[in-house]
Amino acid sequence: MKTYKFLFIAFISLIAFNISVFAHTLPPTEKFVVVLDAGHGGKDPGNRGNGYKEKDIALKIILKVGKELEKHQDIKVVYTRKTDVFVTLDKRAEIANDAKADLFVSVHCNAASSTSAYGTETFVLGLHRNADNLKIAMKENSVITLEDDYEVTYGGFDPNSPASYIGMTLMQEEYLDQSILLSDYVQKQFTNKLKRKDRGVKQAGFLVLRKTYMPSVLVETGFLTNSTEGKYLNSSTGQLKMASAIVEGIVNYKNSINLHSIEVVNTDTNTTNTSSVTKNTDIYNDIVFKVQLAAGSTAIETKSYNFKGLNGVSRKKEGSLYKYYYGNTSDYLLIQEKQKEAIDAGYKKCYIIAFKGEKKISVNEALKSKTK
Repeated sequence: MKTYKFLFIAFISLIAFNISVFAHTLPPTEKFVVVLDAGHGGKDPGNRGNGYKEKDIALKIILKVGKELEKHQDIKVVYTRKTDVFVTLDKRAEIANDAKADLFVSVHCNAASSTSAYGTETFVLGLHRNADNLKIAMKENSVITLEDDYEVTYGGFDPNSPASYIGMTLMQEEYLDQSILLSDYVQKQFTNKLKRKDRGVKQAGFLVLRKTYMPSVLVETGFLTNSTEGKYLNSSTGQLKMASAIVEGIVNYKNSINLHSIEVVNTDTNTTNTSSVTKNTDIYNDIVFKVQLAAGSTAIETKSYNFKGLNGVSRKKEGSLYKYYYGNTSDYLLIQEKQKEAIDAGYKKCYIIAFKGEKKISVNEALKSKTK
């Protein structure tokens, strides 16, 4: 009887161990938290180009973005405002930080002295690179003058003084790469899907981004001062399309850093069309090719069971992200074979990258470097 009891206990222990190991290898169940911020609101109308109200358009777009994101079971949406109320810039950042958000997305509408200006641009926090970026940051930051004791809250920051921007602390530096990545995804949707004019991904000193402790972007969806674009942004159709593009950008970003996602979206500008490379390319001196599988904010063991059965996966930290590579060779034909293996394993959008020493270079540049 004791023998049976011992075997039963051993059997239960084995099952418990297997469940524990299996659970360890499963994707995390915590939801991806996105904080959506509609610019302006309440006593702050934003810009009034062509008689439109920026605060209303930004809110309508944000609510549409949230409605679509909430359909994703693995995404939690938090709003800084859902109605026409005034929320301080400091409070918006506080909401995002308290939510322990993975992303902060602030939506606005642009304005310019010239009625011919149009197009979309997405900003990350940084020192302004030109006078136009400074003007936009000044316009958006001027809202703090509507707050009580804003000089104290923002440490003496003067939204109308260029000197204040020169001294701005880049608190978002840790998340800069990820913020730029998200901005690029959003801009690509605007440009490729909606055919909006691409004004690019830019850096400027926005107070609403300064105190957030996660990747954060400010989206300027277009110019209300442009009669055509203003009418588009004020329409239900235009707002829905802009919202859909932002949703796609957010989801693509989430998938690109989700190590356990079935597909990893190609976000690297260093890729090339491998089908155009002729078969006489093989060994490249001083160049190492790798296949990037995924990237994530946490370090995962490079065991085959974590990477769909692929052996020989390596991990490297770049900024705040861990990137995972398959293959390590100077033979371009061999790395193409490795890429095919990765695709067959389930990494449908993995891509080839190149290094010269420790420096990442474009694949095209690497292919041109071959010694004759």
